[in-house]
Parts: sequence; structure tokens; C-alpha cells
Amino acid sequence: MSEHEKPSGEPVPVGRRGGKIDGLPKITGAARFTDDLTLPGMLHGAFLRSPHAHARILSIDVSAAAALPGVYAVLTGADLPTPYGVIPVAQDEHALAVGKVLFIGDEVAAVAAVDQETARRAAALIRVEYEPLEGVFTIEDALNPDKPLLHDERRRKGDTNVLRRVFQKYGDPEAGFAEADVILESSYDYPGSTHVPLETQVALAQPHPDGKLTLWSSTQIPHYLHRIVAKVLGMREQDVRVIKPDVGAGYGGKSDPFANELCAAALARKTGRPVKFILDREEVFYAHRGRHPTRMTLKMGVTKDGRITAADFKAWAAGGAYASYGVVTAYYFGVFLPLPYKLDHWQFESHRCYTNHPPCGPKRGHGAIQPRFALELHLDKLAHAIGMSPEALRLKNTVEPDTETSNGLRITSVALKECVDKVVAASGYLEKRGKLGPNRGIGLATSAYMCGALHPIVQSEMPQSAVQICADRSGRVSILSGTADIGQGSNHMLAAIVAGRLGIPETDCVVLESDTGLTPVDLGSYSSRVTFFAGNAAKMAAEQLYAVIRAAAAEKLGGDDVVMAGGKVFRASAPEKALEFADAVQLAEERHGTLGFVGHYKPPKIGSRFRRQSVGPSPAYSFTAQVAEVVVDPETGFVTVERIWAAHDCGKALNPTIVEGQIEGCVYMGVGEALGEEQSYTKTGLHRAPSILEYKIPTVFETPEITTIIVESNDKEGPYGAKEAGEGPQLSTVPAIANAIFDACGVWMNEAPFTPDRVLKAIERRDREARRAAAEEGA
Repeated sequence: MSEHEKPSGEPVPVGRRGGKIDGLPKITGAARFTDDLTLPGMLHGAFLRSPHAHARILSIDVSAAAALPGVYAVLTGADLPTPYGVIPVAQDEHALAVGKVLFIGDEVAAVAAVDQETARRAAALIRVEYEPLEGVFTIEDALNPDKPLLHDERRRKGDTNVLRRVFQKYGDPEAGFAEADVILESSYDYPGSTHVPLETQVALAQPHPDGKLTLWSSTQIPHYLHRIVAKVLGMREQDVRVIKPDVGAGYGGKSDPFANELCAAALARKTGRPVKFILDREEVFYAHRGRHPTRMTLKMGVTKDGRITAADFKAWAAGGAYASYGVVTAYYFGVFLPLPYKLDHWQFESHRCYTNHPPCGPKRGHGAIQPRFALELHLDKLAHAIGMSPEALRLKNTVEPDTETSNGLRITSVALKECVDKVVAASGYLEKRGKLGPNRGIGLATSAYMCGALHPIVQSEMPQSAVQICADRSGRVSILSGTADIGQGSNHMLAAIVAGRLGIPETDCVVLESDTGLTPVDLGSYSSRVTFFAGNAAKMAAEQLYAVIRAAAAEKLGGDDVVMAGGKVFRASAPEKALEFADAVQLAEERHGTLGFVGHYKPPKIGSRFRRQSVGPSPAYSFTAQVAEVVVDPETGFVTVERIWAAHDCGKALNPTIVEGQIEGCVYMGVGEALGEEQSYTKTGLHRAPSILEYKIPTVFETPEITTIIVESNDKEGPYGAKEAGEGPQLSTVPAIANAIFDACGVWMNEAPFTPDRVLKAIERRDREARRAAAEEGA
């Protein structure tokens, strides 16, 4: 009997290290991704895309494409006229362009043919007559009422291309600034960037003789995709089934319904045959939905002893051609501004704009990365101005557990002070800051992030996540959930919670996920919600199963001190008389009937103090502190990030190995956004780098040594204390690197990424200002 199997008198705890339950199939190649699926008679799809950033469609001639041998169907916007959008208040997309194209790469027509090569040849034969229109390419263009509107249905006198403006004010900012001894105001720019998941977007649709449809897709939102496919195709929701196979990462880039999914479904129904639609890498850059390029101004005041007295934040985001999650983004820019600090007097104003570029959307740390960059740089500037350590300034203003922010965000568990203390100690921050020598520096930043959005995208009072579990007579436990594991480990999370409660190995659990025809609803993998929401649902179901098995075992064993651990069920006072878990399951089934139970989760009603606060409240928040150490070459401007220390308050690490992997992944992506990633375009809207040859993501050579530190605050409402770890750790990385650059060479990098040319210009500006100051002093 192994140590794991030996009855110990204690339940198997959550928090064990180990690989994912679905890890082996992925590393051996046995995992089945959407593109691995093949059906008899399957056709392949291809798009015709717009060569114009903004143009009216005058005519489309598909006759040559339709006549090409091997072509089975051609679709245009006229075939799919129903508008849609992932957010109900912004239904501004069509599966294929209707009337106008709004960016270079916008989908105009779709073809289904015997193979992908034929489909692409046919798409190239489609003739479209365009009337080019004036483009809207900058924030200034979007704010200009004289520029053409991208979406004609929004036309009113004086309208601009602003999708959503948000203004909120809390306390008395003017009075707060009056209390300040030092007030600083700066402008910041954060670039757009894209996700670059290993797997591109893929969809496979199969029509059925009874008129129903099955769609396999590499999606993060099976539930919402299910709803939108039914809407656009004019079908009943119960006649559509969406299945998410294994997914090769998403990072938010698969959180929208995409044209390839809708067109695969429509072409399958039109041809009566399965249709696969896979985007190549260049097309993924056009599908996009990545980080919003954002211009920001931040004004903050502090007292001499480091108390933050007031803040005034403004943001303008160039969001591309369609809304996506842009309405939510406009709120996220501001509502998280206080966290993780105490801030009583503040206001923000944000604008999410339309431009003639590929649409932006949610990328890891959605809506919080950009303002965090500005805020954390600003705090270092304020600390420098009052002669205070950046670490001490942050600790003085950190929020406390079981409190509420000025804008009504309920704070439960907080271990940020411990996070700061641990990274400061591990990195030697206090000993190194300002003392590493020329062109070497160290920087600190902190952050907070949500554990799921309190309100669903489609408003309802129904549970936001549900889990069904069933124990069969073999001792195997099946877990059915609508969650979308995209590599972050949510399947293992569900197994760990259920197995931990039942005292069995995770490998004795089978997770069946993301099939809208079989599994209960979960709203999807976004806003770092899955651990908190689905985890609590799994815990509820597991507790019911545990109680039934325990009661049956107690009757058999003749006592109530029953323990379930190591795959055994036994009395704590007599561990030698243990039942096998499978035998205990059979006893419970004899007494109770089939052992199937359902758990669900609805977040608590919080944040009602401000009716306008529909976006931002979360059942809990995670907290992060990071320290970065860098070297700056003053001759070339090249920045090398040598080490990063990251401490993350995840509540409880259900599996420390997976949590550490999530932290490292966040830091890696942050390094990419700090040093080079940028979704950039020519003046006419053409993407400059639509490939991973030109769009630079870090390789192993650019990735620094990463030290991860797990801090556990054991949230009282999280499943066994757990909170999120998949997005929050990224928020601190870029500002920590920026603050380290200042420590290295005395320049504030207010614009990311910190490319050599920008760093060199900043150093040259520093030297000019130093010479000017010396000349004035000499005069």
C-alpha cells in the first residue's frame, strides 16, 4: 500500500502538487483538438477578406467562384443578415460584411469546397466593387464629429465614433487634492497587442437530417456561442449543440463568437455536409480581439507621509471596427483603479472608440493592464518626489481584509502586504534599489484582479455555473461541467475539489466538459471566474455525495467518526477496518439509489450601493506583488530583464504546480508586452506584422529567470479558500520593469513597449535636460 493509499485518519487535502489529469494526452499528442476531427464528406471553408479599411460594398459577383469545380456553396452578408455581438447592448457585427467593410481583413464572403486550396482559389475569384470611404484611424479621428461614422445606425447629430463614454466620481476629488502636499500629472500610452495562442481559431459544423446542428469549436465561451449561433442562423437553441474539444490556449482571444464558427455552421446547413473552417496565422491577427491601445492621463496627490489623497484618471482606447467587449472595457479602465489601495476621493473618465482596424477585445488582464501600468509608474514618481521608498508608499495605502472600497467593491481576503514583504525579501529590493551600479536597476509594482464578474453577460438570476457529479459502482466519479478548459487547468481544478472532498486520487475522476448537449451551463473562461464559480459548484455537489457515502459507511462500520482518505473509508478510531471507496459507493447506492448530485453557484449580491456599478464587483480579488531586475545598454537602448520575483495571493493553491505555471505564464506575457509586442498599422490601416515572424513574442532567450511565490489568504468564500491565478499576476509585470528602468538609468518610460529606440530617445532627453540644467546653474 503506497503512502497515498494508506488510511491516515485525514481526508485527502486540496493543495497537492502534481501534473494535470489531462496533461499526459497533451504531451503525448493524444489530445484531440478541433482540427484533429474529421467527418465523412467534410468540406473546407475559406474567406474573401476586404483590401480596404473602410469602404461601401456596391456589388458582389460570386458566379465564377460558384462555378469552380469542387465548390459546394458561397455565402455573402445577404445570406446572414442578423447582427450579433457578445454583449447584448452592442450588437454591431455580422458573420459577413453587410453594406460596408470596416477594416483590412474584414470578412466579405465565405466558400465551402472539397479542400482548403480549392476554397481559397474560389474566394479569390469573387469580384467585389467597393466605394472607398474616409478612414478613422486614430483616437483624434474617432472623437471628431466631422469624420464618417463606422456604424451608420448610430447616426445622430454631433455623433462621434465613441462606442461608450463612462464617467464616475467618488468622494470629493477637489478636496482630496487640496489635502495633498505633492500633486503630479503625467500622460501614458499602452500599445495594442494580440494573444498569439498556439492553436488558431478552428470550427467544424455538422448538419443532421432532423435539421439540428453540432458545432465543434476552439472557443472559450461554449454557452454564449451556442446562443449566438442559434440567433444568427434562425434556429431554436435546443437544436444547436456546441462542443469544445481540447483547446491550444486562448488568453481571451477566443472569448467572442467568430465568423469562421458562424460561417461553418451556415455552410454546413446549406450544403448538407460537414464543414471545417480553420483560420491561418495571418487571419488570426485580423480576427484579433486583443489588447486595446490606450492613451491615459493620471493626476494624483499625496501627503508628505505617503497617504494618497486623490486621483483623476482619463483613458481613450482605439478599439477597432466592432464593439466586442468594449462596453465592459470602458468600465474596467476605471472601476479597478482604487485596488489594491485605499482611495476615497477620485474620478475617472474613459472612452472606448471605434476605428478602422481589427476589433480589440479581452486579453489576459482585460481592461486592467493599461491603467495599472499608469498607476504603478505614477506611484514610483510620487515616492521619488516625497523621498519615500516605493515599497513603503504602497504598504501605507494597501487595502485591508473585510472592507469596502469607495466605489462599493467588497474586499474579502487580502495578503498583499505579505506578497510585498516576500518579493522584497527574496529579491533584495531594499538593498539593491539605487545601488546596483550604472545601468542596472530594480523595480516594484503591485496589483489586484477579479475572481469573476459578478454579473453575467446576459442578465438573469439563474446560477452562473453548475456541476453534476455521479459515482459509479467501480469507484469512478464523473464530473460534468460546461467549463471551458483552454489550458489553464480548470479540468484538474474540478477533479481536485471533488477528489479532495471524497478522499480519492484526482485520477479516479473523469471530467466531461463543454458540451451544451450534455453538460450543465457554465458561462465560460473569462474574467478569471472559473475556479471561484465552477469550483464552488463542484464543491456543493461533492459535499452532497460525500454526505451520502459517509452516512452509508457509518451504518456499516458502526460509528459516526467516518473519514474518507487515500481511497479508503474508515472510522478514525479504527482505521484498520477500512472499506474500499468503491465498496462504500455500492453501500450508498443500495441505500440511496443512483449517486448523482448537482451543485451550482450564484455570486452574492454585492455592490448595490451604487446602481451604476454593474461592472467591476466580484466575489473576491486576488493580489500580486512583483520585483523586476533589468540591465539597460545606454549605447543601444536594449533592455534585458534578468530576473522577476512574483508573489501572488491566490487564496489557496489547489495545485501549487499549476498555480506556479499560471504565474510564470502571466509574467512571460507581461515581459512580451514590456519589451516588444505591439499590434501596429500603417496610416491606411494595413497591419504591419500579421505573423509571428514579424510580431515579436519572447523566446526562451528573452524570458528572464522567474521566481514564483505562492501566498495563501484562504478566502472564506472561495472553494476551499481558492481565488484566481490565471490573469492577475500579469498586471504587475510591465510597470515593475518600467520602474526598474528608471532605477537603472533615471528615465521614466511612459510609453510601452520599451523598445531600444524609445529607450534611447528617453536617455537622450535625460542628457539634454541635464546639460540644460547644468548650463542654467552655471549661468
